[in-house]
Amino acid sequence: MDKSLIRNFSIIAHIDHGKSTLADRILELSKTIDLRHMKNQMLDDMDLERERGITIKASTVRIDYKAKDSRVYIFNLIDTPGHVDFSYEVSKSLAACEGALLLVDAAQGIEAQTVANYYLALENNLAIIPIVNKVDLASVDINNVKEQITGLLGFKEEEIILASAKEGTGIIDILEKIIEVIPPPPGEAEHPLKALVFDCRFDAYKGVVVFIRIMDGQINSRSEIKLLHSGKTYKIEELGVFKDLKYSEVNTLTCGEVGYLTANIREPREIIIGDTLTNPKNPCEKALPGYKQPKPLVFCGIYPVNPGDFPNLRDAMDKLKLSDASFVFEPEHSQSFGTGFRCGFLGLLHMEIVQERLEREYNLNLILTVPNVVYKAKGENDEIMEIDTPAKFSSSLDTLEYLEPYVNLLMIIPMDCIDTVCEMTKSRRGNYSSKKHLGINRVELLFSIPLSEIIVDFYDKLKSITRGYGSIDYEFKEYLPVNLVKLDILINGVVCDAFSFLLPKEKTHTKAYSIVNKLRDLIPRQLFEVRIQAAIGNQILASERVRPVGKNVTSKCYGGDITRKRKLWEEQKKGKKRLKQFGKVEIPQEAFLEILKL
Repeated sequence: MDKSLIRNFSIIAHIDHGKSTLADRILELSKTIDLRHMKNQMLDDMDLERERGITIKASTVRIDYKAKDSRVYIFNLIDTPGHVDFSYEVSKSLAACEGALLLVDAAQGIEAQTVANYYLALENNLAIIPIVNKVDLASVDINNVKEQITGLLGFKEEEIILASAKEGTGIIDILEKIIEVIPPPPGEAEHPLKALVFDCRFDAYKGVVVFIRIMDGQINSRSEIKLLHSGKTYKIEELGVFKDLKYSEVNTLTCGEVGYLTANIREPREIIIGDTLTNPKNPCEKALPGYKQPKPLVFCGIYPVNPGDFPNLRDAMDKLKLSDASFVFEPEHSQSFGTGFRCGFLGLLHMEIVQERLEREYNLNLILTVPNVVYKAKGENDEIMEIDTPAKFSSSLDTLEYLEPYVNLLMIIPMDCIDTVCEMTKSRRGNYSSKKHLGINRVELLFSIPLSEIIVDFYDKLKSITRGYGSIDYEFKEYLPVNLVKLDILINGVVCDAFSFLLPKEKTHTKAYSIVNKLRDLIPRQLFEVRIQAAIGNQILASERVRPVGKNVTSKCYGGDITRKRKLWEEQKKGKKRLKQFGKVEIPQEAFLEILKL
């Protein structure tokens, strides 16, 4: 294999800027996919991705492209997600590449995630090709978008390629530019084997499928391999590349190539994303840097509705973590739901996607508790304890102060929405940092804001205020003091820990009233009265009741003395009291989801 003919690159952009459509046109024009089998979003292989119209998982494909110089080049393309919650997928993909195609929507211009992905590519020292996509739309200002790219990102105007992935315009220019700008992979085939494990999948027949990028040396289908982090050695069962969107077996992978291997690995926990793979007989001297493990920003509990499904849930999570390394979990026990897992996510959309994948792909019925961010408690001896669940909260005197996470929130919005957006952000305890104008009618705002204020519905409200033109990106900044309390929800005097909240004291009354009012509407009427209370410790802040279902026990009485009816009413009263004491209140699944949105 001539290494000078290999190009490894990713497509990066803000969400809905046309990454998957551009990948479709590249596959179509290079004849990687037969036109009879062509469909939209070819690289999005999950039903969930097609339904939501977003890329969730980075996908890899190998393309043979015959260039204008008549030589056949090998392109290893990785299509990446655009949403901020899946930024770890982007960082993993960029580590396996030498270049990136940076897409900017001609109608939307530069968005928050465009800037974040651009700097991520710079950190990996990648060659970047700027592309203005969707130039076929009627309402575009291409000159304004070019000014944003040259002014904010520092490209020259002649470096920018105009394209329409939908119409197929400019695709040849992009492919030729890839050959010209993106360098061939470094490394030497004669050196000891050194390969990066950049992704994994679980296959029911093959076991764990390990995705690798060869940095040095070469590997063949009869080799033995060693994972440096775990120290385990395996015999290769199958070696191949991602050709025609399928696993395609080969005998050898050499320096610079991207491919996969299987080694009859049945235990998902044995593989760590970012590990270095080498030959046990002739190992490399130093391991690759690997990936920095992302810190989860949002935590919630996941429990099976049927307690007997717990082993199935544990196996499903192990397999899911193979394809989503940013997802973390550990076992925990709840008084309300029994044994489950405390799970960490990069955001609320990430949490929703994991829940749906577990339910769809592994046929599980799950309950999720209210999401919380990770707070910290500082003790007398400067001891720091992390609080990622309300159950760990303690208002004891030996806790000097509580700390909550703040993030730097970057928003790119239309000029006429500045006042409304600033007012909304400040109402959520945001502190203004800076402002920068982007072209004629767009502005970049930077705020410092508590993470707990933006994880649930902030993005939806921003989209509503800005008529769909607003975008956000955020990164962790620091921990700052907060007057933290635990808000408990009691159902007939019993604490339902799935509804427990950690929040600043000044917001407790508003939250308490909204929760009890919502639960009053969501909990169906029972044969006994249901009391719903919100409390901090022994102090009741709000209370509501769900009236019992009426039953006419005296309907069979036709006339006669009133004492006969009174006797039946007294019996009914005793029965309802007994029901209330021993009865279990049915809380529908929708109630847990609706409370998240308050």
